[in-house]
Amino acid sequence: MFVELMLGVFLLQATTTAPDPAPAQPTQASAKEASGDDSAALLKVKRVFVDNFGDDIISKEVQSMIVSSLVATKRFKVTENREKADAVLKGVALEKTSQELHAYGEGTSVGGASGGSHAQVSGSAGSFSGSSGGGFVARHMGTSDSSVNTETVNEARIAIRLITPDGDVIWTTTQESKGAKYQGASADVADKCIKQLLRDVEKLEKAPTGSAAAISATPSPPSQ
Repeated sequence: MFVELMLGVFLLQATTTAPDPAPAQPTQASAKEASGDDSAALLKVKRVFVDNFGDDIISKEVQSMIVSSLVATKRFKVTENREKADAVLKGVALEKTSQELHAYGEGTSVGGASGGSHAQVSGSAGSFSGSSGGGFVARHMGTSDSSVNTETVNEARIAIRLITPDGDVIWTTTQESKGAKYQGASADVADKCIKQLLRDVEKLEKAPTGSAAAISATPSPPSQ
């Protein structure tokens, strides 16, 4: 009797104990909402503080070019007062120089040959005489032209990001360049970064109200 009673209590506890609820998983809606917050923050950026890229000459030059490109857009104001900025632009710049060797060669040759021969035999009864002659001439002419030159190639690469005063990254891009027709590699890659920023902002401005398109900038194709 006692055994049956204990068995009944054990079964009752097993049927009444509910499993612990599973931890809540992030939903797709919450991810979209977060990206929507980043998009809204990017559209609100009007005044930008450009942070120090580095103490070396290349970094300082690229930082100056970024500032010039931002000012030229007329879309953003560049401020040197960090407290008044809607966002801080931070970046890292890299420039390297390499040597490319180019060799060219071209050759032409002309050849010719000529020759001839003759023979003569004469005689009378009991005696004969003869003569023969001939010659062969060959000529060959050749010319060649070759050149070797070395070209200096400059390459620049920049990675920049926009950060809100709260420390949230709302936009980023990485660009690279070997130079353009009328400007060097550093100036060209700085221009590419700001053009990408403008394209992303314009895309958000043209998007339907309430859309939550995430901004993930990609390198532009090399300039021709």
